[in-house]
Amino acid sequence: MLQTFTKPSFIGDSWSFLQSRLQGTVIVPDDQRYDQARLAWNLAVNQQPAGIVVPKSAADVIEAVRFARSEGLSIAVQATGHGNVRPADGSLLILTSDLQGVEIDAQAQTAWVEAGVKWGVVLAKAQAAGLAPLLGSSPDVGAVGYTLGGGMGWLGRKYGLSADNVNYFEVVTTDGQLRRVSATENSDLFWGLRGGGGSLAIVTGMEIKLYPVTTVYGGNLFYSIEQAKAVISHYREWLPTVPDELTSSVVIMNFPPIPEMPDFLRGQSFVMIRGAYTGPVEQGEALLEYWRTWQKPVIDDFKALPFTQAAAISNDPVEPMAAMSSSAWLRELSDEAIDILIDHLKPANGSPLAFAEVRHAGGAIARPQATAYSNRDAQLSLQVVGAIFSPESHQALKGYVAQFKQALQPYLTGQVYMNFLEGTESQEQIRNGYAPEAYERLTQLKAKYDPDNVLAYGFNIQPAGK
Repeated sequence: MLQTFTKPSFIGDSWSFLQSRLQGTVIVPDDQRYDQARLAWNLAVNQQPAGIVVPKSAADVIEAVRFARSEGLSIAVQATGHGNVRPADGSLLILTSDLQGVEIDAQAQTAWVEAGVKWGVVLAKAQAAGLAPLLGSSPDVGAVGYTLGGGMGWLGRKYGLSADNVNYFEVVTTDGQLRRVSATENSDLFWGLRGGGGSLAIVTGMEIKLYPVTTVYGGNLFYSIEQAKAVISHYREWLPTVPDELTSSVVIMNFPPIPEMPDFLRGQSFVMIRGAYTGPVEQGEALLEYWRTWQKPVIDDFKALPFTQAAAISNDPVEPMAAMSSSAWLRELSDEAIDILIDHLKPANGSPLAFAEVRHAGGAIARPQATAYSNRDAQLSLQVVGAIFSPESHQALKGYVAQFKQALQPYLTGQVYMNFLEGTESQEQIRNGYAPEAYERLTQLKAKYDPDNVLAYGFNIQPAGK
């Protein structure tokens, strides 16, 4: 983190030549826009690409790919900059942020979404037609990148992963060709892109399915941290009884002691039940009686919520920050696993973690699909996040998370959800993101579509035979 790199030099007059062939923009290291353009969303990432291209069209992406190949450059792709796996040092960084096309077909219940679009834009346009995309907890995340890694959101147990609901992709492969990728065209690549990440081809757009959801019964129940053991145990007993229309999680949250926080949250810790129910509101209210008749929460903000306001359920940060995310699949929420979760999250125990969230999967997520995404039988996804303040705090946080996961080892499946991993952990854990046969098939696809590993900055899939 926060390493210092020497800025790459120009490749002769090649950048000027590339600019002459683009509608979009070329940004080189001496350009005053370079330092802003090279940023990832996670400010802990300090990357120094050889040059940056901001394309206006798929044709621009084709030109950028052909340029990179002719100059011997590897290629990194970034939309919002979330989920950085490997800093784009020395590469051609393609920023898809200007690819902002969104078209809703209300009759077909589909959306065409270009590579730079955030979920919030898709959500607003789809909701105007009475429909909803399968976005995640944050509408500020790029739709394409989220989908390529799987995509497990608040409608997931009812309708499946975002990756399960792609009709087709438009991609540029590393030979500089534009291809349509679907169940009937380049179907092997279609399988791989749905969950296999962005290291097989550069996606310039996708058509996705939309669903008739405009209101959910959603929100959070806040309980005091002292009740954490009882709340998580109660949650464990609830899960086998809930319908697929409910996607939920349990969270231990340490709110920072900063002025921006409301007084009642500032510096406080809570255990929270959060979720969204997609059926009739009165049935959602009935489901929540399990909690309201058990213990009165400190805060209860579950209510009928326009799906346009789905971000209010998680309230994920929208401003770039320096942070670390890690993940694992839990076998169960045993008493011992619950104790470990609580012990490693309590600020009184010196925890540097901002939160730990256990999300309930299953339902439609667990149904077999012809996708690279694996671990469909896993029911409980754990994500932990901590803020980074310095290189020293980053190292300390990595050590703490490793210790935490080691303590949880008997209760983990050994597999991971790749969308929640970043940096070196994502690189090292790639095999654990997939079933063995799925990973082997991905390496074969890599050998077919990117044998030279030009796209080396997405999921760390190596070409078979290399």
